[in-house]
Amino acid sequence: MNEFFTVIGQVAVIAFAGALGAIWSWRNFRLLWFVGALDLYVLYDFLLTRGFFAVPNLPADSPWNWAGRFVALVGLLSVARSPLLGYRRSGLTLPQNAGLRPALVVLLMLSAVCVFLPVSASDGRDHWETVAFQWLMPGLDEEVFYRGVLLLAMNEAFRARVLVFGAAIGYGGLLTSVLFGLAHALSFQNGVYAFNSTLFAVTALPSLLLLWMRERTGSVLMPIVAHNIANGVFTLF
Repeated sequence: MNEFFTVIGQVAVIAFAGALGAIWSWRNFRLLWFVGALDLYVLYDFLLTRGFFAVPNLPADSPWNWAGRFVALVGLLSVARSPLLGYRRSGLTLPQNAGLRPALVVLLMLSAVCVFLPVSASDGRDHWETVAFQWLMPGLDEEVFYRGVLLLAMNEAFRARVLVFGAAIGYGGLLTSVLFGLAHALSFQNGVYAFNSTLFAVTALPSLLLLWMRERTGSVLMPIVAHNIANGVFTLF
């Protein structure tokens, strides 16, 4: 039940922010797509948490959510196959737009920062399963969702765009980054909501770079690589 109410709280915040955006630019707002985007988030969290933790993890003794991540990824790929979305429109494609080179520069800079931080605060290497999980899983399902399927739905809900260093960014894209931060920072425990502002900042702000990469290249490939590097390097030092 804690996870259920956590999702309700996160959706409520985004629904409120979305309502403000709709009032500000109602001519560019499409309600059904926005409701669909919120529904997609509930579905994603349901799959990721194995039915709000009703289904045991596999392997059962693993500290990492392998089963939930795998089920969520399969579910997202199935949703993206629908004619309403499509792999290409969702960014689930290997070909990159002409914006690959500047996005690659940002990726290299982000990777350098990610390497420097754990090296400067080294506490030894992690267990092999932790290394494998962090280098493989979080970037896959999270980027396919936040910078893929969810971003498409949010961009359809809020049609207006502005160019930011060659990438067309909209209000819907910003909401995906806010929701990414809330997914890490807003929780429900012991009957009350808790918000970790530091955790929100270190997840929502970097996700803006991932959003820019996705819109610049037209693909989630580079955000997946950047995401897994950011998670993985902390396991090596």
